[in-house]
Amino acid sequence: MGHLQAIEAVSPSDTHSRDLWAEFDNHTGGSERGGQQIFTIRDLAREFGVTARTLRFYEEKELLSPRRQGQERLYSRRDRARLKLVLMGKRVGFSLEEIRSMLDLYDLGDGRVTQLKVSYTRFNERIERLKQQRDEIDEAIAAMQRASKSLAEMLKERGAAVA
Repeated sequence: MGHLQAIEAVSPSDTHSRDLWAEFDNHTGGSERGGQQIFTIRDLAREFGVTARTLRFYEEKELLSPRRQGQERLYSRRDRARLKLVLMGKRVGFSLEEIRSMLDLYDLGDGRVTQLKVSYTRFNERIERLKQQRDEIDEAIAAMQRASKSLAEMLKERGAAVA
């Protein structure tokens, strides 16, 4: 529970992100095979709105590791959870390599403490970068608005209509 509190402290209102961590193994869809929740490529593609090609690409990049049954790829709950985290990481600007390095810390045998600490640090670094980018964007918007206002005034001085 301690790791959830740390994540909540970063963004208490972002229930979607918190749920991705808190419910790492939660699942929907798929089918039971041998007592385990199994998902086909079609199940995951439909659920997450990605293509089968995207899933195969993530497999090639060692982000997912489905079992094979003949030609069929069978994804575990773990693969599904990793896919959720990959998509969340991409959405906030992490590279696939950065995401993979964080996910690969899961199996260190320390109760995920290292993974959570590293992820927490990287998330906060990313937050700071995004805040800086937001500030730069706000400055650019303000400059563009000032320039636009000046241009509108110049057009009015010349008797031209402003659209």
